[in-house]
Amino acid sequence: MAFENVAVLPMDREIVLRGQTVVIEGRRIAAIGATGSVEIPDGTQRIDGSGQYLMPGLAEMHGHLPTDQWDEALQQRLLKLNIVTGITTVRSMLGHPHQLVLRERIANEEWHGPQLFIAAPSINGRATPTATDAREQVTRYRAAGYDGIKIHPGLSLAAFDATMQTAAREGLWVGGHVPEAVGLEHALNSGLKTIEHLDGFVEATQKAGTPAVASQFFGINKATTIDPERIAPLVTAALSSGTYVTPTQSLFVTTLGTTPPATTAAREDMRYWPKETVAQWQQRVEELRKSAMEGGADLPAFMAFRAALIQQLDAAGVPFLLGADAPQMFNVPGFATLFELEVLVEAGLSPFAALQSGTLNPALFLGLEESFGTVEVGKRADLILLSANPLEDISNVRQRSGVMVAGRWYPASELNEWLAEYEN
Repeated sequence: MAFENVAVLPMDREIVLRGQTVVIEGRRIAAIGATGSVEIPDGTQRIDGSGQYLMPGLAEMHGHLPTDQWDEALQQRLLKLNIVTGITTVRSMLGHPHQLVLRERIANEEWHGPQLFIAAPSINGRATPTATDAREQVTRYRAAGYDGIKIHPGLSLAAFDATMQTAAREGLWVGGHVPEAVGLEHALNSGLKTIEHLDGFVEATQKAGTPAVASQFFGINKATTIDPERIAPLVTAALSSGTYVTPTQSLFVTTLGTTPPATTAAREDMRYWPKETVAQWQQRVEELRKSAMEGGADLPAFMAFRAALIQQLDAAGVPFLLGADAPQMFNVPGFATLFELEVLVEAGLSPFAALQSGTLNPALFLGLEESFGTVEVGKRADLILLSANPLEDISNVRQRSGVMVAGRWYPASELNEWLAEYEN
C-alpha cells in the first residue's frame, strides 16, 4: 500500500511533513519521501492522502483485556473497538492466562486486534503476603510469558521489595499502585517503572501532623490536608527516577467530576457497550459519589489537586503514558482513550505532549522505540489516517479515515460497519 500526498505527523518531534508518500510492505513502513520522489512498486494499492494527516497508531497503556469468563463475541468487541478508535497497542494491566492466548491469536492474524503487552496477575496483599511468595510468583509469571508485573494495594514493604528485586533480575517492568506500607518515595527509589492513576501522591503530600487515617479511593478523603509545598520535591523525585506516569484522568473526571452520571450514561460512545453494563456503571458512580460526600470528601479539591499535579509533572518533563483504564466505569474501550487525550489537554498538556504519551512514550517505556511509536522507515505499520490535524485540535483524533494495524488496512467504511453491528 501507499499513502500519497499525505501530511505526516512523525511524533518524534512536533512537525508536520506535508506532501509525503508513505509506502507499506508487509507489516512495516518501507519508504517515506516527498511525493514524486518515492518509487511505488507495481500492484501497490494507492490511497490519496490529499488534505489528510498520517500519524502513528495510539497505545492504550492502562487497558484491561478479557478473561476466559467472557464470551467470544464480547472479547472480539473489545479488541475491535480499540482498532475502530485508532488504538493499535494495548498494555493489559491485570493479566490472565487467557490473555496470552489472545496475544497469539492476534499475532497469528486469527483475530482482529492491537498488539498486546500483558502484565501478570495482580501482586497484592492477599495473593502475595510474604517476600517468599513475591519471589516465587514473579519467577513463575516470567516463565509463563507475561511482559511485566502489576502491583495492587495491600502489599507489605518486604513483599514489595522482593517483587522489585526479582522483577529486575528477570527483566520485567513493574508498574501499578503504591501500597500504603511502601509509600511514594520508596516506590520511586525502588525503580517502580510506572505509577498508575497518580496513586500515592495525595498520601505523600499530607501536611505534617495530619492524623493518620486510611485512604479512600485514591485519597479522596485527604484532599483538604495537602501541603502544596510537598509537591515539587516529589515531582523532582519522579523525574530523577525515570518513572512514567499514567494518570487515567478520564476515569476520575467521569466518576468524581460534575457531570451527572445519567448524562454520561447517555453519551454516544456508551451505545457500543452492553446496556446492562452501562446501567451498572451508572449505579456504581452514583454510589461512589454519595459515599464520598457522606464521608466528608471534598471532590472539587481532589480534582483540582490532580489537575495541578498533572501540570507540574508535565512542566518538569516527567514522561506520561496514555491510559484510560477501560473497560472501567463509563470507560468504553477505545473511546475512553480518545477522551483521555482530551482530558489531558484540558489539564494543561499540549496536544503534541498528549499524543506523544500514546505514541513515542509507550515505545520508549517498553524499550521498543526501534519497532513502533513513530512514522519512520522500518517501523511497524501501525497508523491512523485523519481528515484534520490533531496538533491543532486534539479532538481531531476522532476524524478517522482509516486505521492500519501491522500493515492491515481498515478503511472508515469497515470500521463504521463494526460500530453499526455493536450499537445498542
